[in-house]
Amino acid sequence: MNEAILFPGQGAQREGMGRDWAQAHRVARETFAEADELLGFSLTEACWESGETVNRTDIAQPGILTTSVAIVRVLIEQGLDRAATPWTAGLSLGEYTALWYAGCLEFGDALRLVRLRGEAMQAAGEACPSTMVSLMGATLEQAQALASAGSSTGISQVANINAPGQIILSGEVAAMDSVEALAKEHGVRRTRRLVVAGGFHSECMRPAADSLAAALEQVEIRPPRCTFVSNVTAAAEDDPERIRRLLAQQVCSPVLWEDSMRLALAAGQQTFLEPGPGTILAGILRKIDAAATVRSAARPSDLELAT
Repeated sequence: MNEAILFPGQGAQREGMGRDWAQAHRVARETFAEADELLGFSLTEACWESGETVNRTDIAQPGILTTSVAIVRVLIEQGLDRAATPWTAGLSLGEYTALWYAGCLEFGDALRLVRLRGEAMQAAGEACPSTMVSLMGATLEQAQALASAGSSTGISQVANINAPGQIILSGEVAAMDSVEALAKEHGVRRTRRLVVAGGFHSECMRPAADSLAAALEQVEIRPPRCTFVSNVTAAAEDDPERIRRLLAQQVCSPVLWEDSMRLALAAGQQTFLEPGPGTILAGILRKIDAAATVRSAARPSDLELAT
């Protein structure tokens, strides 16, 4: 069976991401130049030469998408058969790259949506002081109970169910303060506050979801050419109108990544490729199923391995 293609989300960004690909391959350089023209500013400079700017939500999101698209275009030149891909999925922001890969979205539409999404999420985080807390080794039941306890002081939700023992809560700062204070009482041995611009995948992001829903109405979405798995439902989705609604809903909904991967694994998919900055998804998938084969294409030196 051919490899499923998985695309990373925010958190995978790094200063200079994509530069090594652009230096080595013309199609990658052209992809960044195309992104600059589509957005009307130099995303290339923001990603490669602006230090901490790359960590801003409104830069990181289009930057990660563009880097992943550039890498995929190089891999296609090197023999990756896009038409033979059985499955694709992306973690949060990565869904837009997955939908581009599956033929649902044009690159320009995906890029502009992601830029708007990043701006809207940045603004929502500034309007509602909020953050995210990773729970080390927690079960889903513990995470849900802790989120419920935190909700007595503000918005507090389960935001990401990534892998066994890797669950993230999200919400208003006061609520996340309570979550950290109450963690041990709920059997959670350790927490880690994430460096993010806001409480993503919670109701703190409702204004961003509303803005994104309006923008999505203006974009053509086509049926996927391969199986596309949604973060919101952890199910294969192929109806363009339903995908449109789920993309807006995703901003405030938990990311069901573990269940999404188990769906593919249960169908017999055992080989996966992660084109994008970093190797985050490879690490997560090995926690879900140590027998799965996961290959990353984060740098040009990975090219021989990944194709």
